[in-house]
Amino acid sequence: MMRFPFALAAMLVCILVMPTACQGDQANEAKKIDRSPLPTAAVPPYICGHIPLKAVELMTGVRNPLVRGYFDLTLARGLGAGGCAIYQRTGDRLKVLQIDLTPDGTLEAVQETLDEGGSPLPEIVPGSIGYYFKRSNSEYNDAFAMLVRGKAELNIQLEIGVEGRDNAADVVALMKLIAPKLITKASAPSASLSATSSSPSPKKD
Repeated sequence: MMRFPFALAAMLVCILVMPTACQGDQANEAKKIDRSPLPTAAVPPYICGHIPLKAVELMTGVRNPLVRGYFDLTLARGLGAGGCAIYQRTGDRLKVLQIDLTPDGTLEAVQETLDEGGSPLPEIVPGSIGYYFKRSNSEYNDAFAMLVRGKAELNIQLEIGVEGRDNAADVVALMKLIAPKLITKASAPSASLSATSSSPSPKKD
């Protein structure tokens, strides 16, 4: 007569444990790291007009992020300027990635960071120079890259990266995707020389 209550209790325990186990499995799935490399070609959809969304999602771990900003490539005599800020969609909505294009770049700023231990970027666009680095022992997995050609300067600041990914490689890969789109012909050395040569020479008295 006493067996029935014990059997009922055992059945209830099983029912209660199974959803918990399922939830645990779902949590483990969510924690899995996507170590896929960033795409090697820029394809839509884009954010801020020029930044491939897929690359941003991989390197930040944020799906469908909040985005603020734009680029105007007609500013500063065609050098362009602008920025793109990417935020988490939930919680405190922390900024995870910032990309800036400015018309006041200098080779000295790049060289200074290279002298301090930054790694050199490849020549992503002809005549460019740049660096990248990742802070050691950073709890935010942040990484940075800068590319300069002429006066055009393109900065990538990965402020919160994905733990377990190669964050430094991610900023380099993103630079390869966006620099050819955002570093305009106006920054090329040949363009500067052409502009100088086409200017009228001062008249002699």
